[in-house]
Amino acid sequence: MKVTKTLLSLAISAIIPTLAIADSEIQGPMAFDSISGSAYGQQNATDLNTTPWIIPEGYSQSIISDENDLNIYVGTDWNDMNTVNETQKHAGRYLYRTHEVRGGAIGNDGNSLRVDGNSGGAVSVVDLKTGEAKEVVGRDDWEAIDGIVWTPWHTILFSEEVIDSQRPDPDAPLAESGLVYELKLKAGDPTTMESVTVLPKLGSLSHEGLEIDVEGNVYVIDEDKKGSIYKFMPTTYGDLSGGQLYALKVNSGKTGAAEWIALDMNQAQISARVAATAVGATPFCRPEDLERIGKTLYVALTCEDVDNATNTSGRSAVLAVTLEETPSVKYAVAAGKNAPIENQATGATGFAKVDNLASGPDGKLWMVEDNGFSDIWVYDPASEDANNDGYQDGVHLFASLKDESAEGSGIYFGKDPHTLFVSVQHSGTGNDKTMAITNRK
Repeated sequence: MKVTKTLLSLAISAIIPTLAIADSEIQGPMAFDSISGSAYGQQNATDLNTTPWIIPEGYSQSIISDENDLNIYVGTDWNDMNTVNETQKHAGRYLYRTHEVRGGAIGNDGNSLRVDGNSGGAVSVVDLKTGEAKEVVGRDDWEAIDGIVWTPWHTILFSEEVIDSQRPDPDAPLAESGLVYELKLKAGDPTTMESVTVLPKLGSLSHEGLEIDVEGNVYVIDEDKKGSIYKFMPTTYGDLSGGQLYALKVNSGKTGAAEWIALDMNQAQISARVAATAVGATPFCRPEDLERIGKTLYVALTCEDVDNATNTSGRSAVLAVTLEETPSVKYAVAAGKNAPIENQATGATGFAKVDNLASGPDGKLWMVEDNGFSDIWVYDPASEDANNDGYQDGVHLFASLKDESAEGSGIYFGKDPHTLFVSVQHSGTGNDKTMAITNRK
């Protein structure tokens, strides 16, 4: 079931002020009271396709696009990260998605086999006004296309999340891991590709999160159990073909004062991981997504245990990096600190395997997990630290996914502050989809 044209139009309409519910735990355009817990025991519900999320009272959920509209792959389509055209004409109307399918070397298609007989990753688009969905571009050498972001210079960056590349890019054949690409859209038709350019100077890494600051610097990560955080400073604003890649180095341990260390650019284009290790960059456990809110860069760390720096299969945490001349680093959210510890065996709801992040319409950080019964959490950086442990207490449970074999992914707010976009990938229903969760009446 697709969302109606009326609701789709609401998703791109002008912002209409909405008063927060006075006694809600979370205030603002997405005011809500936390749901009671994760969706344990509901994996066999009859509504897993159309309403797979447990959401707060007063909210609704609907399918924006699924495999009934656009079916690229023989298996499920692995809709992943989302962004809209944030600037220029018709801003907010077009939702762009990556498809994180993975294949081995050419001839071993994995789950990237397409219905047209070809293979490889893709980027698609949904017109939120008409509901029309189409593929923008796909290539057989693309592996695990994941991160995506709209740039201030009106292009799209997207990336490959792969540690050991099996399908070399012909324009960057020495790259050992994933790469970042820039998609330029056709003037007058933001659903059609004009060109795609590989950007090896942003590093050969297992890329997922992509973020841009007001100066045009691009931040990327390496999704490895000893992965680092990187900043690319272009020589010319908006031109990512030239510049310098840096890695974050904390002066002592994993939190506190830090600095950005310049990398060997020849090595960075082969393996930025090797280049970062050579300068002593700080490793974290599986950095995944990035989200900038003001002058703070948040980093999802899937397996980071804040109490055990050597543990590579730890609980989960979100890092906060200040984007100042001298950066500082701290943990903002962590299981066992300001979020509960998950134990599915005992039915305990908790914060685990945090994956994707989104900037909320009023400065709050939204977080979704990569695990069975994926939860969506919200962190308020302006909340109190009542016990003075260094962690703000405002972490609240917004939603939980009943589709146990699926993963919630790609949480994102476009131009409507009342609507959260989220993907449901590798769904147990066989129908991957992009959804909207909204509190509009």
